[in-house]
Amino acid sequence: MTARTTNQKAWWLVAPVVVLVAFNALVPMMTVVNYSFQETFGDNVFFWEGFKWYEELLRSERFHDALVRQLAFTATILAIEVPLGVAIALAMPRRGPWVSVCLVLMALPLLIPWNVVGAMWNIFALPDIGLLGRLINGLGVDYNFTQDPTSAWVTTVVMDVWHWTSLVVLLAYAGLCSIPDAYYQAAKIDGASAWSVFRHIQLPKMKRVLTIAILLRFMDSFMIYTEPFVLTGGGPGNTTTFLSIDLVKVALGQFDLGPAAAMSLVYFMIVLLLSWVFYTVMMRNEGT
Repeated sequence: MTARTTNQKAWWLVAPVVVLVAFNALVPMMTVVNYSFQETFGDNVFFWEGFKWYEELLRSERFHDALVRQLAFTATILAIEVPLGVAIALAMPRRGPWVSVCLVLMALPLLIPWNVVGAMWNIFALPDIGLLGRLINGLGVDYNFTQDPTSAWVTTVVMDVWHWTSLVVLLAYAGLCSIPDAYYQAAKIDGASAWSVFRHIQLPKMKRVLTIAILLRFMDSFMIYTEPFVLTGGGPGNTTTFLSIDLVKVALGQFDLGPAAAMSLVYFMIVLLLSWVFYTVMMRNEGT
């Protein structure tokens, strides 16, 4: 039996893209690393500070509060969007003309730019002229996301759920459509219940796509900026001031480039670490 050889020439076609992407990522990263160890007051004059910005950041209550808000927001939207997306995908038809209609409707929120989503919900939820705001207040609920922290938090969560649940739906639906009909026929012959079919057939077959959905939604929600900034500006107070908004305030509002660079690197490491943990847990026992 002859050994099988693999043609590696295709890497020469990919190499230019890899080099270009690596260059575009490496140069900004090294610039941020450089800034995180120094202080500057403009005119391209720098003063070495060492690990001062990292030490101050890790002791900063402002950073801790923003991190807690970010973790709470991400956990909330994952707890809502993943089960809701799977439920909608299960309810969607697999055959017939309604399939195209449902897929188009699900894809529409994903096509709207992030800043437009924030502007839409800002107008939609205004307590005086917004349809949603007037409706909720008409029901006797005191709702004003511009002044009430609870209303602002709930509105931000609902906005994100409306915008991004469709991504989970489409990925889960793709996983469901990949299941052969033979599995359902065997389950029907065995008299399996709907819950048994979901638990032993549909959910295991959706594991990979759900892993992708959770990772995408985790990373995107943990770095969310445009929508809550346009909707609430991080307020009222600091209710919706997530890590990304706080980072922009430090970098551009206060023009503290050193602390902002250190914060962005710590921010990056947190996202990277939590993404790795999510992936490791989700893919555990995958090979067995």
